[in-house]
Amino acid sequence: MTSTTPQSLGRDVPSTIGGVAGAPPATRAATLVGRVTGGKDSAPVETTSPFTGSLTATLPQATDADTRAAFAAARQAQQAWAARPVAERQRVLVRLHDLVLDRQDEVLDLIQVEAGKARIDAFDEVASTALVAAYYGRHSARILRPRRAAGVIPALTRAGEVRHPKGVVGVISPWNYPLALTAMDVLPALMAGNAVVQKPDNQTALPALWLHELAEEAGLPAGVWRVVLGRGSTIGAALVEESDYLCFTGSTPTGKALAGQVAQRLTGYSLELGGKNPMVVLPDADVAKAAAGAVTACFSSAGQLCVSVERIYVHDGIREEFTRAFVERTEALRLGAALDYGADMGSLTSAEQLAAVDAHVADARERGARVLTGGRARPDLGPLFYEPTIVTDVPESARLFREETFGPVVAIYGYANVDDAIERANDTKYGLNASVWTRDTRAGWALAARLKAGTVNVNEGFAATFGSVGVPMGGMKESGVGRRNGAEGLLKYTESQSIAVQRGLRLRPFRGMPPALWTRAMTVSLKALRRLPGR
Repeated sequence: MTSTTPQSLGRDVPSTIGGVAGAPPATRAATLVGRVTGGKDSAPVETTSPFTGSLTATLPQATDADTRAAFAAARQAQQAWAARPVAERQRVLVRLHDLVLDRQDEVLDLIQVEAGKARIDAFDEVASTALVAAYYGRHSARILRPRRAAGVIPALTRAGEVRHPKGVVGVISPWNYPLALTAMDVLPALMAGNAVVQKPDNQTALPALWLHELAEEAGLPAGVWRVVLGRGSTIGAALVEESDYLCFTGSTPTGKALAGQVAQRLTGYSLELGGKNPMVVLPDADVAKAAAGAVTACFSSAGQLCVSVERIYVHDGIREEFTRAFVERTEALRLGAALDYGADMGSLTSAEQLAAVDAHVADARERGARVLTGGRARPDLGPLFYEPTIVTDVPESARLFREETFGPVVAIYGYANVDDAIERANDTKYGLNASVWTRDTRAGWALAARLKAGTVNVNEGFAATFGSVGVPMGGMKESGVGRRNGAEGLLKYTESQSIAVQRGLRLRPFRGMPPALWTRAMTVSLKALRRLPGR
């Protein structure tokens, strides 16, 4: 692995310290932090940049009372917002789409400074945000419009379905994709007519606040979307108890705990949780393309991506060739911290994540695994850098075999037949994302349907499904409940209501008519109705 030459961009964006990303200008950070609701009565939290360890921002922390007050205020603002025509709400997202693309340099810097990403990975978040805004800015009215349905008695029963917003949606966002996951969860909730109270992670709060600022500039009424900051131990109960629907992205253990709490209130929730995502390389795959795709699938955002690949199953006939090509491409990656496109991979985001990655690799080594490349931290580049790492011969006893690493580490395994590869790929408690590589795309589609994962990409790692906003995204098994994106990602934030108008004939016997005669007549009618089109 090589390192890029850090250089200052020489523009009014986050300052550079020693040529690498340091802290955003104090005035800009203060402007964004000023959008946070509450926090006057508790000690603030200071965050630092993964690239340098320097101060990034001082963040107010909400109390339980602050959070409940935010929900109360949002509930009042929601009524007027929900009363607006959907087409009017859509226009806010159309304007937001343009603002995000036009001012992307601002948030690219913020994402790099707070999350430690390479700029190309930060741009993935910008692109995803724009795609989400465009999709719901165009299709929300169609998805939400009242739907007619067949009534029980043709011509005499008119039936249909209407959608109502849940009310106030609570969104708990993770640190790893602070802009994209804010957009994917908050924007459809708003389009459905809800208000939102969001809790971003402290470490990467500024990109969410930046999008919040742009949304109000695009026409979102002030107060409809509120942002609170704080630890789950302090404000978690308020988020669960005050939300009419809860949306959470994070670890599986935390998701299970939240689901149990929400169940006591009988309100809805969606959870996107952990993953141990497989990639299956079929014997007919283009080895060079598969190796290049694996680099992106495994090492984007330093592997800190819920849908990144951590296991690769390669047919024995091409395993040696693939491994050689994959290692070569991985070793050519440029690691760096400059606020430009010179680096292919940035750093990890936290010391805790660095320790977890290092522990997984060390444990695998001790149990007999071989490290083909990488496998060490790079403090010469920054406090949280870790080399992109490829291992093989990982035994089942190693933590790396089954546990999610959430870092730039991937294990390669061979297989003899496709059925074996599918069985091993599915042999996990998770089911978030998967990848298949083959020259025969029809066979790839068929194999993809056999993998137990919420999204499967053929000849791609994750971006094909991640960027296809019109189809749902979510996990099977312990990778989550519910879906984001597509119609499901909007409708989950609504309550469906069925309305039927009955005219003329009552659905009970006429006065004086024997019930037995009525039921025989209805039986004949029901048999006839089954043959009508549309029934």
